[in-house]
Amino acid sequence: MTPEPSTPESTPRTRGERHTRNRRKPLPVWVHILLALVLVAVLRNFVVQSFYVPSGSMIPTLQIGDRVVVSKFGGEVKRGDIVVFDGTDTFGGGSSARWSGTFGKVASGIGGIFGIDPGEKDYVKRVIGVGGDHIVCCDADGKLTINGTSVNEPYLVSGMSPSDVPFDVIVPAGRLWMMGDNRSNSADSRAHLGDPGGGMVPVADVIGSPMFRYWPMGRLGGMGDIAHSSELASIPAGNGS
Repeated sequence: MTPEPSTPESTPRTRGERHTRNRRKPLPVWVHILLALVLVAVLRNFVVQSFYVPSGSMIPTLQIGDRVVVSKFGGEVKRGDIVVFDGTDTFGGGSSARWSGTFGKVASGIGGIFGIDPGEKDYVKRVIGVGGDHIVCCDADGKLTINGTSVNEPYLVSGMSPSDVPFDVIVPAGRLWMMGDNRSNSADSRAHLGDPGGGMVPVADVIGSPMFRYWPMGRLGGMGDIAHSSELASIPAGNGS
């Protein structure tokens, strides 16, 4: 009787070859770079974005040189919120200020993927009025009034007037009336009363609200209640009259 052939035992070399065959090949470097770029694009477009404060229009709340992280999950924009917005078409001279020509279109297309518009002009201000609000400055006591209610503005420097420029405006639906906390040095909605749109910023142009200051280190921390005003938010809505 012929003996059955025995199955050879796996040798160390055979096991090593099998292990090598089963090991996944590492992804190319370009794939890692592409994934990183996609992650950056998603974060910048839909989650958070970093901004630098170049002027003193929001002193004392925000100082020149502050760097803040803006959340894009803020939801409804409320009266009293500090927001960053694209003011190209309202404060920045209009769409003609955006890049044009072949290079401009290419740059805008690439930048758009990452949430960057080379011609975009971003601003940071406080929302003083929303659609339907009637805002007047100033009343007999020298205070700002919203829908007939005089308001205290604790975010202003002590002794600062709510506005050296008198105004009486009604905010259209879908628009915002913006003012800087440093009223004597802020080119805000008041400075554009004579422009098309009357200085009112479309709600759709709001990018988000600052939630964290990461520079300078001495001012590191969350924005907290300073980025909002419960007193302004609690004023009853206006009816556009």
